[in-house]
Amino acid sequence: MSNQNSYATVKKQYFKTLKQFVPIVERVHGSHHPEFYEVRKLFDVIVKEESALDSVFEKLREVTDNYTVPTDVCESYEAVYKMLEALDTAYHK
Repeated sequence: MSNQNSYATVKKQYFKTLKQFVPIVERVHGSHHPEFYEVRKLFDVIVKEESALDSVFEKLREVTDNYTVPTDVCESYEAVYKMLEALDTAYHK
């Protein structure tokens, strides 16, 4: 039960910001970082689904190289990766 509460808490804390940042980061950085198009698709799945996200987070870790932030991106891009990593961690507790 605490696992879901932890995930629910992190989700509540970050979802509003992620919903704002993800489309912007995709638009600004997608052409130079095409992996972000996949990040966007996976985030959209997270938004729609409440359970069975193991494979989604696994794919996110793969696509983002374990949430490694590229050196040539803005703070919003970095923030998205940090928030997604926090969701991933909370989901798997």
